[in-house]
Amino acid sequence: AVAIPLLALVLAAVIFSLFLLVQGYSPIQFFTLMYTGGFGSSFSLQNSLQRATPLLLTALCVAIPARLGLVVIGGEGALVLGGLLAAAVAVPLLGLPPIVVWIAMGLAGAIGGALCIGLVGALRHYRGVNETISSLLVAYIAIAIMNQLVEGPLRDPASLNKPSTLPIGDAYMLPNIPGLDIHWGLAVGVVACIGAWLLMGRTTYGFAARITGGNARA
Repeated sequence: AVAIPLLALVLAAVIFSLFLLVQGYSPIQFFTLMYTGGFGSSFSLQNSLQRATPLLLTALCVAIPARLGLVVIGGEGALVLGGLLAAAVAVPLLGLPPIVVWIAMGLAGAIGGALCIGLVGALRHYRGVNETISSLLVAYIAIAIMNQLVEGPLRDPASLNKPSTLPIGDAYMLPNIPGLDIHWGLAVGVVACIGAWLLMGRTTYGFAARITGGNARA
């Protein structure tokens, strides 16, 4: 469980280092800058954790289907569509207590992501379409829908050069974890990953999923 991912990372680093050498750059300098930018200071570390928050949730779009023997690479579409629906739902609810808006945004985001990945599953189940290809193509459709709505009906008239939806204000943003510049979304992502691990590794459903993924034809 540890050796294989570690070996994959080492081999990737070696191959990328060779690429940098061919281009005339120093691999040591590159990896030093990468470490400094990601973990070299308290600000860098917290910034990395902040940006990792949506990736924790989006990664579940890959990890859970993988246990079923499915290769889904279109998690970006789920992220984009979920974010779009969350922003669209929040604007009409401004003025209500923040907790109500947070719950509504969370549900809207989950529904948006579920629709995106659910379509991929439906295409595989009912039409036999390869999920790797369909998830990638559906992601492009989701991004196109987002661009169309953000530059059209959902656009903030005050956003000129960079189209965006109407702002929801700081009061409706998730608060930061005390003592950190990281919002509570990180905790939500960690809890979701632990919950998914328990579901797939410690329940009869997860056992059935692993058996199916190990021999999909059977």
